[in-house]
Amino acid sequence: MFSGLVYCADCGGTMVLHRAHTMDAVKNNFMCSTYKKRGKEMCTAHYIREIQLSTIVLDDLRRVTHFARQQEALFIRHINQRNSAETKREIDRLQRELDAMRRRETELAALFKRLYEDNVLGRITNEQFRMLSTDYTNEQDSLKERIPQAVERINKLQESISNVSRFVEKAKRYTEIPELTGELLHLFIERIEVGERGERYSRTAEQKIVIRYRDIGILGAFAEEAQKIAG
Repeated sequence: MFSGLVYCADCGGTMVLHRAHTMDAVKNNFMCSTYKKRGKEMCTAHYIREIQLSTIVLDDLRRVTHFARQQEALFIRHINQRNSAETKREIDRLQRELDAMRRRETELAALFKRLYEDNVLGRITNEQFRMLSTDYTNEQDSLKERIPQAVERINKLQESISNVSRFVEKAKRYTEIPELTGELLHLFIERIEVGERGERYSRTAEQKIVIRYRDIGILGAFAEEAQKIAG
């Protein structure tokens, strides 16, 4: 049910579910795919049992949706204020990158024209022309891929500012959440990041779990967020 949602907080790779060979499902556990494939030089295990992750996510989901229902106006105000500021900074950053990529795309078109003329007039050899045109073509291909991605990301960020009401409406439809299901997880949650334990190989050391909710993002420590909202 966690398919496509759980990621390593350090390397960004997916966390893979390892099913216990016995019939004891309580021992099913997640492990960083980078560590599993490429070893400890590339990342660490970030081990967590599926049942532990389920308990953490279910508890947080219940509290967040409860607060969204009980303090709707304050919840919406806080999330919108926070998202507006954070999102605006991210949009501004992406827009600067997009403008730079578009300027470079225009420059490359002019460079190609000049390069062709220089080759025709004998100012550069055919070999130089081939080498430079290959470099320019590779850069153009990269820009053609990155520019639409930046535009799409900006559009999504602009849309996300007003999505908190959508989250509240979903919370109202699920007043009782007795257990986690794949449907619920994918409805409310966009991404879960699992950190490494403070003391490696310890089953009791602190382990940071970050939950990014659809439409509202990350809510940090719930008690702290609640105080901010109420204030």
